Amino acid sequence: MSENDATGAITDNIILVGTGHILEKSVKEVEAVIDRENPDVVAVELCEARYKSLKGEVENFSVKDTLSTSSPFLILTHWLLAYVQRKMGDELGIEPGADMMAAIGKAEEKGCKIALIDRPIQITMQRFWKQMKFFEKLKMVFSMLFAITNIRGEGKGGAGKEGAQKLQIGGMTVGDGIDLDRITDEDVVTQLMEELREFSPGAATALLDERDAYIAGSLLELQHHSLTNNLEQLKTVAVVGAGHVAGIKNLLRHPELIPPKEELCALPKKRFGIKHLLGLGIGVALVVVFIAAFYSGISWDVLLSAFLYWVVINGVFAAIGAVIARGHPLSVLTAFSVAWLTSLNPLLAAGWFAGLVEAYVRKPTAEDLKGMMNVDSLRELANNKLFKVILVAALVNLGSIVGTFVGAYVVWRVLGISMADVWTGMRIAIFGQ
Repeated sequence: MSENDATGAITDNIILVGTGHILEKSVKEVEAVIDRENPDVVAVELCEARYKSLKGEVENFSVKDTLSTSSPFLILTHWLLAYVQRKMGDELGIEPGADMMAAIGKAEEKGCKIALIDRPIQITMQRFWKQMKFFEKLKMVFSMLFAITNIRGEGKGGAGKEGAQKLQIGGMTVGDGIDLDRITDEDVVTQLMEELREFSPGAATALLDERDAYIAGSLLELQHHSLTNNLEQLKTVAVVGAGHVAGIKNLLRHPELIPPKEELCALPKKRFGIKHLLGLGIGVALVVVFIAAFYSGISWDVLLSAFLYWVVINGVFAAIGAVIARGHPLSVLTAFSVAWLTSLNPLLAAGWFAGLVEAYVRKPTAEDLKGMMNVDSLRELANNKLFKVILVAALVNLGSIVGTFVGAYVVWRVLGISMADVWTGMRIAIFGQ
């Protein structure tokens, strides 16, 4: 067992190496352990998509599928997390994922088999987003936005020579003043994990607990595969983030606690939640108000005026979102045109339509996806075609939400009816009296 508390043998055939993804010392330790152990397999905390990304391979992707399967705000949060990690790595003079690339490079050099043992990132991010509460999402997004312009380190790469390397995010030192040279120590890792669970229990479940189980299951599958093929058990060095080591150790010792992979990989079903109920409620309420107003004797001119207010207010707020995102004029027009209708249907989103139009005009490619994760300035990001599509979709949705509430209030005021009028109108509409 190494001096690092997060590294050690779980069985004679599984050796865990806990790393800090942006620490140079982790790269050296990974290489040293693989050289020392001469494993049959080097398992890395990567899925296929992240592996290809680190290798510089660009996959084809569909903007339509991206917008329809993921919330624009989830996509932006994913980017924010990746961007902040990369900026932290820049401050420390090392690329994020260098520990995993070191493991892969050393495995290729020694002729070891490489195993990808992490859950697909798309599934992790969707489950992460679904399990977070609304205010947890807001807190995380604003924290990441604040971090973008406030990440700073004590030096560039060489700051840790005296063991005093620390990272600043905004006005806060990561880990409440934790020395980054000790960030893979067991007690420090425990403190950081507790901070994450306090910050967002839902995020901790998806990012830590579920992935611990998936990775532990993958390691056991590797061992089981060798036994079922009448082979000697494969000696495996598993390179994982230090935050996963304790959970993986516990699950490898108690495999009965590991849920089936089907359960861990199940995409969250789109439920008719509070957001949809609220949208449906507003839509139904407006229809009821218009019907009641009609049967209450309000003139057609007033009804038409109220309807136009609804269309214009929804459209203007949605269009403002597209303008702020610097969307194409066609996207702005689309946002204005569909917002009044999508606000009445909780299963439709104005941002989805505006985003598709923006994608049709801008034609983002997989290179834009790669470029979005590697920008060095907000100006460069603002000119990225894919980011612009996602930002248009997100801000149009936000504008449409604001427009829905403002529009509903204005319609109510224009019609000038009371709840008694609504009841009277509905009674006449239903019972004819």
